[in-house]
Amino acid sequence: MQIFPPLNQPDDLTGYNGFASDPVLSELIQKEADWSVPLLSEMGAKVGDADWQNQGRLANRHEPELVAFSRQGERLDEVEYHPAWHRLMEAGVNAGVHSLPWVEKRAGAHQARVGLHYLLTQMEAGVGCPLTMTFAAVPALRRQPELSAIWEPRLTSREYDFGLRPAHDKRGCLSGMAMTEKQGGSDVRANTTVAEPLSDGSYRLQGHKWFCSAPMCDVFLTLAQLPQGVTCFLVPRILPDGTRNRVHLQRLKDKLGNRSNASSEIEYHGAVAWRVGEEGRGVPTIIEMVNHTRLDCVVGTTSLMRAALVQALHHCRQRSAFGKKLVDQPLMRNVLADLVLDWEAALQLMMRLAAGYGAKDEQESHFVRLATAVSKFWVCKRGARFGQEAMECLGGGGYVEESVMPRIYREMPLASIWEGSGNVICLDVLRAVQKTPHTLDHFFIELEQTRGADRRLDTWVDNLKASWFRAEDAEVRARRLVERMALALQASLLLRNSPSFMAEAFCTSRLSESRGSEFGCLPAGTPLEAMVERGWQDSFSTFDGALGEAGQQVAVQG
Repeated sequence: MQIFPPLNQPDDLTGYNGFASDPVLSELIQKEADWSVPLLSEMGAKVGDADWQNQGRLANRHEPELVAFSRQGERLDEVEYHPAWHRLMEAGVNAGVHSLPWVEKRAGAHQARVGLHYLLTQMEAGVGCPLTMTFAAVPALRRQPELSAIWEPRLTSREYDFGLRPAHDKRGCLSGMAMTEKQGGSDVRANTTVAEPLSDGSYRLQGHKWFCSAPMCDVFLTLAQLPQGVTCFLVPRILPDGTRNRVHLQRLKDKLGNRSNASSEIEYHGAVAWRVGEEGRGVPTIIEMVNHTRLDCVVGTTSLMRAALVQALHHCRQRSAFGKKLVDQPLMRNVLADLVLDWEAALQLMMRLAAGYGAKDEQESHFVRLATAVSKFWVCKRGARFGQEAMECLGGGGYVEESVMPRIYREMPLASIWEGSGNVICLDVLRAVQKTPHTLDHFFIELEQTRGADRRLDTWVDNLKASWFRAEDAEVRARRLVERMALALQASLLLRNSPSFMAEAFCTSRLSESRGSEFGCLPAGTPLEAMVERGWQDSFSTFDGALGEAGQQVAVQG
């Protein structure tokens, strides 16, 4: 008998559809890729399913283990994962999170893919790394057509086939990348790994990599020095004859978060490799991959924002304090509304970027190149603060490991570091603007679409343009410039795509030099209740009209 039964304790958030209950994602997908609604509804059903949620918990708690040697002393260099990891990976591969736009030629394929990635990450973020790298490897490999012809069909397969075996014997393969070295970090031109050309057209690599995530992938893109400079190479784990390539895993990193995903230190001891792209042009070649992985940094952070937000909304709608539900307390409602606003602004930005990756014209290409870096800086910086504030909504119950909130919180800083920390990204923005000045013109052309819609945004954009002309101190001001660019783009997108009360609240609270620095500082008169309601949509009633018959069926089955 329980003498003190639990009272006023919110139940676990299960039994919902993560796609159908998300008004922003569902609206944009219905508008831009309606053919993918059943696919996203199926993934959304997993997000709210108790068993799938538990798979994410298990994968994160039971971390991968390095198996360097066999009992007999033979070098293995393998990593063992919990079965939950494989279930989540299989769900992602089957859905095409790693490949959808490369094989699905319909309009909106990039938006559908990021939507799937966004939903999957809400179950467990660690599986995103190998899926993202596999997706991003394809455009880089296309710089070497003979390699692309071999590897692209393997990397775009929607069958998950784990294990180190010759690629030609597998139903599907995954790709990683390894660039960072101890002495250089983001400065890859300081890399010391060297490549030696052989008569058969292959190379032998000698050196190390300080970070190599998902080391059980089948193939990696990496950088090494040739006399002409840094060059990109393809390195398989297993060679065509079935022997193990000389890629040695030294240890797995003990990371703050991202615990389900193995990250390793590796050494090349004469590892066999094939060149990708021109000699000495390794950085531009690998940038093809990095631009896509930076997009997924934005996707991953926005997904974690969503995962944290729904926990906060659910808790505050059930928990009472001082005679009212928490959601009905004015100050808590202000915090929740502000969180909803930041999440929607990030999601609108994520989907706009994805649309650009599917476009073919040069203007859009230049816009996306710059906007991806801008978005990666700002959204990923906001993520950690967002996670902390959402955790605070749950109080002490959100701080204990029984809650999903610590896992979300530990994960948040990663995307801000991965693929270039804040300073690197801001310097990249400056470099893009200085090398191709019309890139900045295309960014402002995008903002001009909402000229006249809100005077505060017009003034903000005009001041932003003027700031760019003071180039003599641009590097010192780079973070502020990039932040202002991101806020301008988010405001413009909200004015175009969101309810007017959301755009109004954003322009009022974000486009002001005197805005509050914390969440929950929305001014009096802001429609807080409507904004909080915007954060959650009843997946089995109000959404029926938007889902369509096929999507409803999948949602109900979930």
